[in-house]
Amino acid sequence: RKDGDTGSPEVQIAVLTYDINALNDHLKVNKKDHHSYVGLLKKIGHRRNLLGYLRNKDVQRYRELIKSLGLRR
Repeated sequence: RKDGDTGSPEVQIAVLTYDINALNDHLKVNKKDHHSYVGLLKKIGHRRNLLGYLRNKDVQRYRELIKSLGLRR
């Protein structure tokens, strides 16, 4: 996408993936941080919804995104 693009599903999914990975690393060290765990689950759910939207709208863009981010699907 072009510079400054923050609204497209691809960019939102990439940002959520970065946040999810950071929270995952945080939770490996801080196992009792349940508040962050709830936030992680919300981010995962949001990313899942965006992935479903992108898959329904444009399968080719969806497949490219999955491959570039290394997501299991």
